[in-house]
Amino acid sequence: MKLFPYAHATHPQWPMAAGLVLAQLRAQMALHGYASAPTLALLYITDHYAPHAHDILEMLSGELPLITDWSGTVGVGIAANNVEYFDEPAMAVMLLELPSHEYRVFSGIAPLGLGFEAHTALVHADGETPDLVELIDEMAARTDTGYLFGGLCSSRTQRVQFAVAADGNLSGFGAASGVLHGGLSGVAFGAGVGMVSRVTQGCKPVSKARVVTEADHNVVIALDGEPALDVMLRDLGISLEQPQEALDVVRATLVGLVQTPGQGADDSALVRQTGNLGSDVTVRHIIGLDPGRRGIAVAAQVQTGAQLAFCQRNRESAQADLVRICAEVREELEPQELTMETAVALQQSEAEAAPHPARRIAGAVYVSCTGRGGPHFGGPSAEMQIVRRALGDVPLVGFFAGGEIARNQLFGYTGVLTAFTSS
Repeated sequence: MKLFPYAHATHPQWPMAAGLVLAQLRAQMALHGYASAPTLALLYITDHYAPHAHDILEMLSGELPLITDWSGTVGVGIAANNVEYFDEPAMAVMLLELPSHEYRVFSGIAPLGLGFEAHTALVHADGETPDLVELIDEMAARTDTGYLFGGLCSSRTQRVQFAVAADGNLSGFGAASGVLHGGLSGVAFGAGVGMVSRVTQGCKPVSKARVVTEADHNVVIALDGEPALDVMLRDLGISLEQPQEALDVVRATLVGLVQTPGQGADDSALVRQTGNLGSDVTVRHIIGLDPGRRGIAVAAQVQTGAQLAFCQRNRESAQADLVRICAEVREELEPQELTMETAVALQQSEAEAAPHPARRIAGAVYVSCTGRGGPHFGGPSAEMQIVRRALGDVPLVGFFAGGEIARNQLFGYTGVLTAFTSS
């Protein structure tokens, strides 16, 4: 698998940004080691460009006639290798050269047909879609691994998605012309498309994991057999006798949940031995207190028997966990015995370390929470700079989402990194 050409640009006028992107893509397609005949494109735009989504897609697809399939969405921020664009007009594109029988573009209007066996899927979704959690779970069930990766579009204007198939449009779209509103869309991949995916958490537990022993819908009534409110006050070291101080602490506190504990190895534990949250943990807000039942209300349906820990957003923990997942991806892909080409490529200095096939990463997609990014990690583009230093210089695009999707779960305050691997 050759390296995936990718490009990104910002400009107040979208045609100028599109022109810059096209120039970068064409230059990379002419380079040795890069895909010269890609057919699938991933397109991410910031919400400044959302009203022009149709025109952007029309221009790019017209200038790239080899590309028969398009997928993507909008975010308040988008990402590319080593850079983040927040609150500014920008777009990012990556071109994938994959066998046509190994992927399918899908949407709610034109779902996956029975003739394609999906192994995994990249999913873009509208957060206001009814029964969204059920739809994500249903989509995961349609893959033979149960693994999805992606996120919810985020926008202050229009929430758009891109979905175009080989004929220039998916059957049934009519006037939509590949620009959709609502529902789910994305790309399903066959078993022949190799990839490695990891979830990184952005919060640190501030209490031990406890078992929910009584719950009523989204109200946790008892933890380890004790009133949940009393447990929370004790774990956080606060008292209702000092209401303002207690309120400030509770507002900064979230809950980490594992609804069905014990179904995986150490990675599915709520709190790892390292003190970080496990990759199966979903983080949800505390939305209220129930003094009458001594319970706490959270922004999720909670099942009796679930595991719960109180947690808070933490920059240092998020940085360490992000470095960890990038290191895991590199470790999984790098062979134990290096060829001369691989050894030379991996030992190059930072200035010389251009994307190289020897790294076995053809391209990557990174979906992060809108609450992360540079501001959370300490400076402009800080999150993507951490990814580049830890993962290496690889083709990468992505967006900042209103919720992140991994496996059949909808996460928050996380990052989902997926690398497409070559032989």
